[in-house]
Amino acid sequence: MSDTPRPLPVAVSLKWDGKGAPRVTAKGKGEIAERIIELAAANGVPLREDRALVSVLSKIDLEQRIPQELYVAVAEVIAFAYALRGISSPKS
Repeated sequence: MSDTPRPLPVAVSLKWDGKGAPRVTAKGKGEIAERIIELAAANGVPLREDRALVSVLSKIDLEQRIPQELYVAVAEVIAFAYALRGISSPKS
């Protein structure tokens, strides 16, 4: 058995309405992260684990749009979510 403590979970929720850049709508560590994940799962929101991206996104203020430097990384997450839902594009 290892004495190394498990890192606290971290979660970030993004919202994208198809216009402009996605916004950070929720973020947190520990129990708050667990609650964000529970709510997402309960509401059929696709989840994707990407520690590096979450680390950067968690530094963005709530309701702020993501910076241009993160567009490609977040576009990959959006494409992942659409693929899980069987949607080929946002306009479908």
